[in-house]
Amino acid sequence: MKELVAVLDFGSQYAQLIARRIRELGVYSEIVHHGVTRDELIEMNPKALILSGGPASVLDPEHPTMDERILDLNVPIFGICYGMQLLALLLSGTVDKGRSGEYGPARLDVADDTSIFNGLAQQLDVWMSHGDHVTIVPDGYKMLAQTATCSVASMGNDTKKIYGVQFHPEVVHTLQGMDMLRNFLYRVAGCRGGWTMTKFIEESIERIRSQVADSNVICALSGGVDSAVVAALIDRAIGDRMKAVFVDNGLLRAREVDDIQSMFTDDYPLHITIVDAKKEFLEALQGVTDPEEKRKIIGETFIRIFQAETKDINHADFLAQGTLYPDVIESRSAHGGPSAMIKSHHNVGGLPEDLQFALIEPLKELFKDEVRILGKELGLPEKLLKRKPFPGPGLAVRIIGDVTEESLEVLRHADSVVKEEILKYEHFEDVWQAFAVLLPVKTVGVMGDERTYANVIAIRIVSSLDGMTADWMRLPHDVLTRMSSRIINEVHGVNRVVYDISSKPPSTIEWE
Repeated sequence: MKELVAVLDFGSQYAQLIARRIRELGVYSEIVHHGVTRDELIEMNPKALILSGGPASVLDPEHPTMDERILDLNVPIFGICYGMQLLALLLSGTVDKGRSGEYGPARLDVADDTSIFNGLAQQLDVWMSHGDHVTIVPDGYKMLAQTATCSVASMGNDTKKIYGVQFHPEVVHTLQGMDMLRNFLYRVAGCRGGWTMTKFIEESIERIRSQVADSNVICALSGGVDSAVVAALIDRAIGDRMKAVFVDNGLLRAREVDDIQSMFTDDYPLHITIVDAKKEFLEALQGVTDPEEKRKIIGETFIRIFQAETKDINHADFLAQGTLYPDVIESRSAHGGPSAMIKSHHNVGGLPEDLQFALIEPLKELFKDEVRILGKELGLPEKLLKRKPFPGPGLAVRIIGDVTEESLEVLRHADSVVKEEILKYEHFEDVWQAFAVLLPVKTVGVMGDERTYANVIAIRIVSSLDGMTADWMRLPHDVLTRMSSRIINEVHGVNRVVYDISSKPPSTIEWE
């Protein structure tokens, strides 16, 4: 039976990172809502529980909490930041508002190295982010570590196997955080480990075959890594009972259709159908400027086209798509958690209620870098796996405002310049995404001694590991100069180029 560590999400921006770290240590993990019941957890049969941090205060009367009966399940528990404070509160310890918050790096003095700090130094560099703190540990618990400003930076009960830390072991700034998590998983919880992508493939194929039975599957193939990996996985599971459909929605980058046709005919052959639906999408988007409405219109139009493609296929009961964990997290609170919905992804929040398909989403608990590892295991070509992410709604969410054939042509040309130039960049492997955005403003310029009043293009180039967080790339000035000069000189109707220097958070990677 597969080992599972459940991460109870209290709204932390790091909840997904906790899950990733556990997987990196060879144990499968999933994020669940903090309100999960005792009976639901018994059904999940977790090997251990981790309580995430969160933005709330346990001193607030309306603070997020958990089913207290879970504490009696005899399952090892590790509370992080808010998670530790909640444990202390529920177990009749004391939590107080600190005189001052503790944010950023801190020096941890270890008082007990027999459990989660086993084998580590007596002083450790950790990362703090809290205002409240535990002042008195519950009966039966002991203080395991402290800092100069936090008298209880860690607490634990060896008999109950319940531990808490005030800092964040999941972030890279806590230098030996992975060692602490490893100690909890293997020394405390007794995990065996061994979760790998090979096992994920085996389990997924078995699950797909069981779910599909004798039916046929329509696979929404966008040409990106995610949908290609889904197609390869389902192809391995049910063979020619899968039909891959690529929809030309008119919102694609330059030469995209030709590239897709070549890739899935020559590089990785699949039974693929290309549907020309440019007219349908542009008509549906006419006059629409709200980004949420754009995404939902695009999602619904995709589904209507897939439905039309199934008319001549018996028992085409399933739609497969490359939904990833970040898509689900941003489209709605993670598993209903207290974190806010950021935007509707066309393949999650943008799906119509009368879907008429059962969904197959084998990657919805994976992050982008995990999907690339999975694709390599499945034998997909390196050229495909290195393709940069491209949003399902395409250029529609990179045109701020009304989507027209004219605006698409301007953006498509500018975007191709960015793509060509970034491919020449010596550190191209470090780039997560590189693209152009057409802004809804015009500015005055001078071209050939004449006044112009033309469009503005924003360039967005970021680095990231999994798409959950990202930082803008500090490109050499000569690279940016070439991009700007070429766009202004080669793209008709543009006289100004700006560079986006926002990180995620607080911004998202895409502008809409």
